[in-house]
Amino acid sequence: MAKVMHGRRKGQQRDGKSLSLGPSVSGGGMMLPDGTDLRQVTVLSKQDWERIECELNRKNIQDEMVRKIREDREEQKRKSKEIIKNWGNTIAGQRQRKLEARRIREEKEEEERKVVDLEEAKFQSQQRKEAIEKAKTQQYYQTDRVKAFHSALTLTEVLKEREAQVELKRLKELAMVDQDKEYMKIDQEMLDRSIQADQAKAQLRIEAAKKTANFQTSQINEHLRTQDKIREEDGKEGEELKKLAVQFQIEKERLESIRKDERKALMKENMQQIHDVEKMKILQQRQDEEEDEECRVFAAAKRKMMKLRAQKEQDIHNEKQAQLERIREKLAAQMKQKISDEEDRIRRATEETEKKRLEEERSKEEKLLKDIREQAQHRNRQLKEREEKLKKEKREELEMLEMRREADQLFRQNEIEKNIRRRHEADHLKNFHIDQYNERVNKEEESKRTQLALDKANVELIEKEEAQFQEYARKVINHCKEGGRNVYPLEKAAKEGAGGGLGPTFPGKGGIRPSYMVCDKSGVQMPHYQRDSTDETKLQVNGKNPSKNRLGFVW
Repeated sequence: MAKVMHGRRKGQQRDGKSLSLGPSVSGGGMMLPDGTDLRQVTVLSKQDWERIECELNRKNIQDEMVRKIREDREEQKRKSKEIIKNWGNTIAGQRQRKLEARRIREEKEEEERKVVDLEEAKFQSQQRKEAIEKAKTQQYYQTDRVKAFHSALTLTEVLKEREAQVELKRLKELAMVDQDKEYMKIDQEMLDRSIQADQAKAQLRIEAAKKTANFQTSQINEHLRTQDKIREEDGKEGEELKKLAVQFQIEKERLESIRKDERKALMKENMQQIHDVEKMKILQQRQDEEEDEECRVFAAAKRKMMKLRAQKEQDIHNEKQAQLERIREKLAAQMKQKISDEEDRIRRATEETEKKRLEEERSKEEKLLKDIREQAQHRNRQLKEREEKLKKEKREELEMLEMRREADQLFRQNEIEKNIRRRHEADHLKNFHIDQYNERVNKEEESKRTQLALDKANVELIEKEEAQFQEYARKVINHCKEGGRNVYPLEKAAKEGAGGGLGPTFPGKGGIRPSYMVCDKSGVQMPHYQRDSTDETKLQVNGKNPSKNRLGFVW
């Protein structure tokens, strides 16, 4: 530190200890190089120095102490949490155990849900398989051949039902031989019982009609008494209405007299108003006549002025001036009764009109001169522009000629390049056509191979379907035979060969049985009358070559 306190002497006692100045310094060496006088410097003890530092750094020391206390407290909290975090008898421990139990329970439930989902997936897969099998079965049942077979099955059931109905009818006829008499007896008994019931019902209706008649009689008497009472009340009400009508008539006459008096007074007032209006009209008419007279005089003067003005425009200036003098004289003679300001107004109007006419004539002359000058300028300008245009056109023609020469040269060069490009394009097009032809040939060969594979797969599928149908038909026919049905329609519908035609089966096409139509307009199938008795003859004629088999045509 520099100077701390002034006025302390060397060797002063503080706290029982003497303060020395360090090395001895002569009286002439009491000044330090920075100009400090050692005699004016106070030397402090260590205790005072620490006390001063504590006073100066008190806030920092307090903040440090507060920070340490806070850190110690946080450390104690952390240690306490570490100690009690595994305790089971605390709220946090119970909550932790609950969370752990909840986690275990959720994991267990998740495992159970996974098992249930797996079982559900298996069940849904089984349901889908069953639905697919059912759809395939229904789709199989919707094929034409199966539908025809089912129709034959229905015909078989109908034949069985018909036989049962015939047998039932025969049994009924046998049973009804001796039952006619019994039925007649039963019918007679039922007729007698119905007649007795009708008689009882008729008796009941007669008694009910008597009760109704007595009730209606009493009701009529009651209505008559009520009507008499109503007539009496109507009579009384009529008397009251008559009295009210007389009063109404008297009041009406009184009101009518009042209205007549009011109408008379109103008529009198209206007549007075009409008389006043007529007086006002007379006064207004007189005033209008006076104003019309003034207007007529003024209009006549104005018309004369207009006529004189038109005549003045046609005559020369001197005649116009003389005419104006005569007009002024005539106007002075006619307007002696008018006030002097009217004469001044007419004179001013005449002067203004003349002045305006002169200005118009002057402006017309100026405009004419201006137009002549503008026309001359425009003509000169047009001549200059025409000369410049001719020069420009010649220059443009020369430029155009040069451009055409360059364009011709460029066109010839382009034509040469175009011919080269055409040759290249023709070569490219030829190669493209060759590649396209090869590609089309490859596609046709691939299509043929694909078609052959599809035909083979189709034949295999038809043979498989035929085997499946024959197995199904055989089971149904055996079941119907065991039930005693007539299986002829089923055997006919289940014959080999899909297609439903009458021709023979095609061994190379999956055993299908096609249909052959006649050539006339009927469009029916040709019959098939082939029998086994002709096999030996066909074998002798055609041999065993399958290519000579007949195609199903019958003549």
